[in-house]
Amino acid sequence: MNVALLFARLLVAAIFLTAAAAKLRDPAGSRKAVAEFGVPMILAAPIARMLPLAEIAVAVLVIPTASAWYGAMAGLILMAVFTVAIIVNLLLGRRPDCHCFGELTNGVIGWPTVGRNTAIGAIAAFVAAQGTGGSGSSAVAWLANLNTIEGIALAEGLVAIVIAAGAFWLLSGLMGQTGRLLLRLDELETALAGHPATPSPAAANAAALPPAGLPVGTKAPGFRLPDIHGQVITLEGLVARAKPLILLFTDPGCGPCTALMPEASRWQRELDSSMTLAFVSRGKPADNQAKAAEFGVATVLLQDDREVAEAYGSQGTPSAVMVAADGTIASSLALGADAIRLLISQAPNGHAAQPLPPVATDGRCPNCGQFHGNANGAALTGPVIGQPAPSLRLPDLTGPVIGQPAPSLRLPDLTGATVDLADRRGQSTLLLFWNPSCGFCRQMLPDIKAWEMDREFGTPDLLVVSTGSAGDNEALGFRATVVLDRDFGTGQRFGVQGTPSAVLVDAEGRIASNVAVGAEAVLALAGPVAQTAA
Repeated sequence: MNVALLFARLLVAAIFLTAAAAKLRDPAGSRKAVAEFGVPMILAAPIARMLPLAEIAVAVLVIPTASAWYGAMAGLILMAVFTVAIIVNLLLGRRPDCHCFGELTNGVIGWPTVGRNTAIGAIAAFVAAQGTGGSGSSAVAWLANLNTIEGIALAEGLVAIVIAAGAFWLLSGLMGQTGRLLLRLDELETALAGHPATPSPAAANAAALPPAGLPVGTKAPGFRLPDIHGQVITLEGLVARAKPLILLFTDPGCGPCTALMPEASRWQRELDSSMTLAFVSRGKPADNQAKAAEFGVATVLLQDDREVAEAYGSQGTPSAVMVAADGTIASSLALGADAIRLLISQAPNGHAAQPLPPVATDGRCPNCGQFHGNANGAALTGPVIGQPAPSLRLPDLTGPVIGQPAPSLRLPDLTGATVDLADRRGQSTLLLFWNPSCGFCRQMLPDIKAWEMDREFGTPDLLVVSTGSAGDNEALGFRATVVLDRDFGTGQRFGVQGTPSAVLVDAEGRIASNVAVGAEAVLALAGPVAQTAA
């Protein structure tokens, strides 16, 4: 009995020490796991720091006979708390990552997790049940009483266990690397044979999306909207000017929209003779009046919410669409600043290449056969003689390339702790670029939350890169880690020009997708669970 109690204490100590070491090795993952279990973000970081310290305390207390009862009781209480938290989440339909043993047990919780915790708790209860004076033999005394042969056998057994554990660890890592290498070799062989490699489900879903917005040639949805001064403006009145109409969907709280405003103001002034540019915004008139006055823009129309943008298929800001003088859709939806610049460069021609971007490889428009740009999308149609030279920066279509290492990302989370994308190697990550004041972001928030709650094993981890304050973002209730990119500099390094947008980074830290813009594309990139939720 004494020997059984001793081994039970040593087993409890080994389990809790392993769990603590794994959590200390991956603090970002521990914070994320605590938050996913429903702990408020403001408490997630301190609790994640305290958990491994509590587990170390259990391991230290349970080994000496004098303190073994206290250590066993503390371990039993911890396991009871863990088990209750898991059961509550399962009953609520949530399946967050366990992270109980750090990166050693990545995977969502389930009833087997409850069974494992119950078994560990039973071992601690076995020790605690003996009372303060009946915890078995002292480990030191037991070792001292071993004869030479028993000591050698024990030492050999411990060495064998350490070697086996190390070999298992190395073999697991080697098998993972080998599997990824074989997949790449298979893709390379397929490509060399003249057949494209089978894309991942997320990439296939994103590639299958049709061009954004309404089909070219369909009748543009009509509207009657007040401008920021209260005058009612209609679609018919805007197209009556017999020029192409660009509807630019913005939001006064959208950072990328504000960054685009100086250029948009110049377009509105300098290209007025060849096109009409109207802003379709939302929010309070005072906020929009302040933006209009700051950048010198005119024709700012106010929706009640997003009804006109949604009628045109816009799911993010900034975005834009061209309407021909006959009131029909003349372009697919341009998503983000670069695509909008390309659309503006094509506006004098009255139509745009489909989809946007890019233009055809030889610069010839696939709709009419005329040249509107070169192979890189640079416009070749100049201003009309006698007009002021337009100040128009053409899109820089360069950016992170699929297969290249992802740009660095080191940003504070909502508690102020620094989160480094490089620490997330070994798990694919979906970077979701967000703005708390973006109406399109708020509209898709329930779908993202549903995906967080129900996502299956193997779907990418979620990291939200957001503008705004910590309080505004905490109120959104994300279960995922949220980091603050106040000036949107990180988003621009990833080629993101608007919100909501997303980029997939693979387990080895490489770009694994193009930028997905708008709710539909983001949810498709996230995976099948998100699509079902949508």
